[in-house]
Amino acid sequence: MESVAASPALEEELERIQTRILERISALEQSLTGKLTDSPAVAPSSSCDTVSMLSDILRMNGARDFRFARVPGDYYDRPLEERRRILGADSVDHLCKSIVMVNTQAPPNITDCSDRNNSKYYVIVVQYTARLNAEALKAYLYSLNDGKIPKKKFNLRLAPEETSFALTGFEHNAVTCVGMKTDIPVILDEAIVKLHPDFFWLGGGETDLKLGIRTSEFIDFARPFIVSCS
Repeated sequence: MESVAASPALEEELERIQTRILERISALEQSLTGKLTDSPAVAPSSSCDTVSMLSDILRMNGARDFRFARVPGDYYDRPLEERRRILGADSVDHLCKSIVMVNTQAPPNITDCSDRNNSKYYVIVVQYTARLNAEALKAYLYSLNDGKIPKKKFNLRLAPEETSFALTGFEHNAVTCVGMKTDIPVILDEAIVKLHPDFFWLGGGETDLKLGIRTSEFIDFARPFIVSCS
């Protein structure tokens, strides 16, 4: 008995139904995992556009050792040790954040990020356990420009949330260095490079999504300035 081939329209509809079923199963498994274990639910690419997009960007740039995890809605209300446990991070020092900063004293002609050495904006990646040293950043940028620009022309301050969102496309507590709308130069605190093991966590593009990545792969991808700034 010969089989009857399905029409292209029917095949497309069946594929859409199958995709929706898989998405619902993944969402249910993720929900149950969070309720029963309170451990990180790895966000599957098929059910999360952000994960899929950022994963594709990382893979296209050679990164392989990374993972995404969903966290509870009250994640930022919890102590660092509990956040560490939720993510399965090796220590609280492995929990990091990405901060968009603006040079408030940049000359009028410096309005964008086209010059990595003398940019209007920088993304600083620093540990939650560390305190950012703005003077160290100023000194580094001054030396990076061979002293040709007066030190007083460098004064990095936290950028307003609306500016951060416009530049990155990510909301507060969701900023990551992957998939930003603007190619903002990145400054990575040297303390993160010295972590053992060399795998740290930072924002993942959504407030309840975190990205864990091998430090060497992050460096290859983001090409950050590595600075002792905490």
